[in-house]
Amino acid sequence: MATPIPAHITGTVWKIEVKVGDAVDENGVVVILESMKMEMPVEAPAAGTVTVIHCAEGQAVNEGDVLVTLG
Repeated sequence: MATPIPAHITGTVWKIEVKVGDAVDENGVVVILESMKMEMPVEAPAAGTVTVIHCAEGQAVNEGDVLVTLG
């Protein structure tokens, strides 16, 4: 079952910490967002394997936008 990981804030994708095929633990950091000069980690809600990365570094995202999907 696919697990989408959405942005929890509106901001800019500062760094993508994973690549397709990576195994991610529950609460593992997948993306770091920057908002108002603060870095906010986005964590996986469950363990899984990265199947799709929906964002790029430097991209502006809104709260709720899916950043990564785990399979």
